[in-house]
Amino acid sequence: MRNSDTAMIVYLIVFTMCMAELKTTTAANTTTLKQNFYGKSCPAAERIVRRTVSDAIAQNPGIAAGLIRLYFHDCFVRGCDASLLLKSTPGNESEQDHGANGATLRGMEVIHKAKAKLEAQCPKTVSCADILAFAARDSTLRAGGFSYRLPSGRRDGTVSSIDEAGENLPPLGPDIATIFKSFSRKGMSMKEMTALLGAHSIGIVDCRFFSSRLYTFNNKPNSTDPSLDKKYASFLKRKCPQNSVSGGKVNLDVVTPNRLDSQYYKNLKKKMGVLGLDQQLETTPSTAKFVSNYSKFPEVWAADFAAAMIHLGSLGVLTGNEGEIRENCEVIN
Repeated sequence: MRNSDTAMIVYLIVFTMCMAELKTTTAANTTTLKQNFYGKSCPAAERIVRRTVSDAIAQNPGIAAGLIRLYFHDCFVRGCDASLLLKSTPGNESEQDHGANGATLRGMEVIHKAKAKLEAQCPKTVSCADILAFAARDSTLRAGGFSYRLPSGRRDGTVSSIDEAGENLPPLGPDIATIFKSFSRKGMSMKEMTALLGAHSIGIVDCRFFSSRLYTFNNKPNSTDPSLDKKYASFLKRKCPQNSVSGGKVNLDVVTPNRLDSQYYKNLKKKMGVLGLDQQLETTPSTAKFVSNYSKFPEVWAADFAAAMIHLGSLGVLTGNEGEIRENCEVIN
């Protein structure tokens, strides 16, 4: 690695942590979350999660995207309470069974592995909700080279509803204004939404989620979304043939597919967003200014992404005597 690259990474980490510290103070004051919450009760807690996550990503780099997505999908429904990890029971379909989750969820085995290690060392102490939050932060460090200070002390919820998942998870299809309503209801800004969508710089997506952009744009047969670069559209068509039954997948970022970075925004400037939602960030005036800024200044995006992740992690949390500390993240005690 060149000295200039090392210096940039160090700068990103320091700058991001400073920015995140400001946001953390606000979150901690309003939710009673705090830094080093397990300092006395389970000093090795964060280290155990970090090692588990690092080992998993070393074996499969794509797991980083899955873990960040788990955190997002959990926090957007009932707050960050690990309700996403609860399995369905007779008479109740959980969040996992919603179409936006289901078979698309990745990384839960990493959470369960970390939980098993923590239960062996510190029984009934570390919540599944905090493990999810730690795992997302550690995935950011492993895949992006920058980190942030994250307060903890979340407790686990005892309710998981497929209907609530449908009501709260932002849809992929509608325009930016519609999607932003989901963020706005959570008290999150347009800038935070744009920064968080930068997580689409890693991970994969099923062809079925964007094939209409390639073949039936605006419900017109043999019509391709004009906001897609023509060469890139041809590339995607080769990856996702029309009427294919194979159910193909593509990288959300073809340039640096396993690196959490601002390349995502550079791609959008080149009309290389896979999802219609992504490309709309560049064509919508209220978000285009952020896309332009992030494409030019990666350290600014890193700081804003970190701050937004911390804010996201403070949504609707259970603390104190609320909820419970699950012994098994999949079932209520």
